[in-house]
Amino acid sequence: MNSLAFPSCPSALTPASTTAPASSPFPSPRIKIRCPRQEDAAHYHLRLRDRSSSQTVIVAMAAAAPASSVKEVLPSPLTSASEPPPLFDGTTRLYVAYHCPYAQRAWIARNYKGLQDKIKIVAIDLADRPTWYKEKVYPENKVPSLEHNNQVKGESLDLVKYIDSNFEGPSLLPEDPSKKQFAEELLAYTDAFNKALYFCIVSKEDVSEEAVAALDKIEDALGKFNEGPFSLGQFSLVDIAYVPFIERFQIFYSNIKNYDITKGRPNLQKFIEEVDKIDAYTQTKQDPQFLLEQTKKRLGIA
Repeated sequence: MNSLAFPSCPSALTPASTTAPASSPFPSPRIKIRCPRQEDAAHYHLRLRDRSSSQTVIVAMAAAAPASSVKEVLPSPLTSASEPPPLFDGTTRLYVAYHCPYAQRAWIARNYKGLQDKIKIVAIDLADRPTWYKEKVYPENKVPSLEHNNQVKGESLDLVKYIDSNFEGPSLLPEDPSKKQFAEELLAYTDAFNKALYFCIVSKEDVSEEAVAALDKIEDALGKFNEGPFSLGQFSLVDIAYVPFIERFQIFYSNIKNYDITKGRPNLQKFIEEVDKIDAYTQTKQDPQFLLEQTKKRLGIA
């Protein structure tokens, strides 16, 4: 479900855009965000294979993701003047807005499982959305949505699970029952996490205790299994659920609150460094400077 903090896309933290994502990030001078490396999963494996045995296993699982170092050519967003695609013709379509963190979740899952040829991206301009999207595709009139087997499904976390269960590719959930249970706990916490950090951004006060506690909870969660940089050891649907928002909060807190969300949180720092090596994610990232400027404009911050 969409959180109260991000009621729909666009919101204060998900500015409307009519352009496809930038080919490379342009960091703000007040935050060091490294441009994503273009390396495939096999290189990722080789570089880290001399670590401890437990981490070697984890990296090998990450390496199972299909290599996608070649940048995908994305379609331009459809507007109110655009004709609809040939709906329900057997093509599987993922409807997204490139700037929306909820849509980004499903987009990452599609990429990580190597489904670029099986799930077609259809971008919607939410600032000038076509009427046919609500009338003929998804009555909720939100993104993401997935057209598959003559049905349309929505809600980002539900779609990540659906894509994982109904399409081939690396699993986004480990078999360990304790990790599955912990995954559900973390997924249930996403709304509260986003709400705590969002309301602190729009407040004129210092960083709130609630925001600090929410970040500390994620820091602790990332270290629970002590098996690697990700929440369940391997890259999973939990990481997919959080990373679009962590991506934005790192930018906004650094520049608006002068607060480094990774300071004193080595697990979170390592998570950000390692997820930035996964092409399935980096190919969905937006220009940080664009996100920052649009958000400051919406919040009335000079």
